[in-house]
Amino acid sequence: MKKTLVYILGLMLLFPCLTSCKDYLDKDPESIIGEDDAFKSFQNFQGFVERVTHAIPDVAKSNWATSFNWGEDEVITTGTGDRMFGSAVDRGAYREYMNNMSSGNYSAYFRRNADPFGTDRFSKDVWNSGWAAIRVVNQGLQALADGKLTEATAEQRQFLEGQMYFWRAYFHFQSSIWFGGLPYVDTVLPSDEPLRLPRLSYQEMADKCIADLKIAIEKLPLDWDATSTGNPTRGNNELRPNKIWAMTMLGKVQLYAGSPLMNAGVNGLPTDYNKQYCADAADTFGKLLAMVEAGQTKYALVDFENYSQLFCTTDQNWLMPGLEEAIIRGPNVAGADSYWRQTNSYQPTDMANGDGIVFHPSANYVQYYGMANGLPLEDAESGWTNTQPWKGRDPRFYHDIIYDGLKMVSAKLETNLQKWQYADLGKSDTYTGSYRSDPGNTSRTGYLMYKLIPKNANKWDDGHNSWGHTVHLKLTEVRLAEIYLFYAEAAAQGFSGAGNAKSSKFSKTAAEAINTIRDRAGVGHVADKYINDLEKFMSEVRRERAVELAYEGHRFNDLRRWLLLTRYPYNVKTAIYFERDGAFDPLAEPSERKIKGWKEEVLIQRQLGTKHYWIPFTTDDVTMYPEFYQNPGW
Repeated sequence: MKKTLVYILGLMLLFPCLTSCKDYLDKDPESIIGEDDAFKSFQNFQGFVERVTHAIPDVAKSNWATSFNWGEDEVITTGTGDRMFGSAVDRGAYREYMNNMSSGNYSAYFRRNADPFGTDRFSKDVWNSGWAAIRVVNQGLQALADGKLTEATAEQRQFLEGQMYFWRAYFHFQSSIWFGGLPYVDTVLPSDEPLRLPRLSYQEMADKCIADLKIAIEKLPLDWDATSTGNPTRGNNELRPNKIWAMTMLGKVQLYAGSPLMNAGVNGLPTDYNKQYCADAADTFGKLLAMVEAGQTKYALVDFENYSQLFCTTDQNWLMPGLEEAIIRGPNVAGADSYWRQTNSYQPTDMANGDGIVFHPSANYVQYYGMANGLPLEDAESGWTNTQPWKGRDPRFYHDIIYDGLKMVSAKLETNLQKWQYADLGKSDTYTGSYRSDPGNTSRTGYLMYKLIPKNANKWDDGHNSWGHTVHLKLTEVRLAEIYLFYAEAAAQGFSGAGNAKSSKFSKTAAEAINTIRDRAGVGHVADKYINDLEKFMSEVRRERAVELAYEGHRFNDLRRWLLLTRYPYNVKTAIYFERDGAFDPLAEPSERKIKGWKEEVLIQRQLGTKHYWIPFTTDDVTMYPEFYQNPGW
């Protein structure tokens, strides 16, 4: 039974403070600190607590390629791409993937790894790392209760406590997103007793997260730099949890608990939200946004001209992307590897000397990018046509998506290479463009995605292909724009009034919150005809999340919590086929070019059932003890 205890806690060391803390402090014999001394002073205790930030798995860097968009948003090239989790989702092969994840060819995100606190990006997974971090914070809280912190101010003690309550909730929540309700471990579990902690319901677990996060909000500072405790590390406190982090997580936990999947499970696939959780989430997010808009925080929406730097920085000495919009994010791990693997993932292999795997937008997902007037394409008043499908679109479309005719290479190319100069994405019965010629190395859908990489990331412009060009791709776990979208969804579902619903804690309605994001990009507001009807408004909420948060790793979980993963059209991925109308003029405005023969066809029909809303546990997990049972259907 002792062996099984180790496993449920994530194959971590049973006494991390006696081992990893030694590593943290063990420089020479005279500097070795005992267990009690590790907690004696604020400096030592803070070092102990901050170990957990290194346990945060980075889904964008947990594989050798950028496999983290698992909704209907992305299509993977055939061949090598079959090993990606997104391909497993396409096939409904969750079990197969989990059984093979020990292989180095599979994402580390779900792999059971043994070094959650190291610097290897492939040693951090959502399961083991989470349980290891939870044990660390429980040890810290126990040390506080035992009076081991003797050299600290009241403020320092308060901040330590707030961090630990935050991290305990955070890591429980991160696992629950994928696996559902789990045991909530809030004590240091003894190693010599059988483990019989039952799985809680999702909402029971959420309630415990909520309680911890409310304590964290009370105890954490608004801005570490403005405190005496944070002053010695001024300018280097951005990865420490603060009050806004805790409010963000509280609202997210509340909204997830109120979402259809978590509210009612998958039996019969109901679509109702829990109004109380949603109302609470709207209040939490409303308070946060009111503080932001009053200038009480360091967070703000980035101007659209700097939009790219939310996701990627280039030639800025590995500056972490996100600017002042980034709220929750973990430390950078192995950024130097991203310039090669991650920039190569979004363009034809021959353009970048890539690894024969390309991720590109599904055509149906690109259709979520509406018109600049704010209307969805299918709206009869939008002005969209399939003969000029790229004219007058949402400005974020032009930022994120490569479509036919765009100039891709600035350098002058030799005659035999000129086929790569302009994106030739047309395909019909009689013609195939160079960017559609090989399903294993080019686009399968008629589009490419450039949201996360610089436009010069090809081998001829040398925008990524040397160490001198430091491209750094980094996803922010939660950025401010998403808070506005969370608020819009929660307010609409928690209060009456659909798009006109609002929390008493914030001046803006749900629709106005969306419009705030659209204003930044120069997109028209939510039309009146979508505001008064809840389902119509929710279609705009879902579409706005699809566009603003495109390819940032959110879509799969959104479809799951909305209970849409198995429903048409969310269970298909399509490609477009067309020909250019007339001779290609490289000097013409690309968005104005005309095409003919527009056709959309299904490439992938996902075979997903109700069991696919939750990730299965491994056999070892569910044979530990009876109370720890497998997810339904697996």
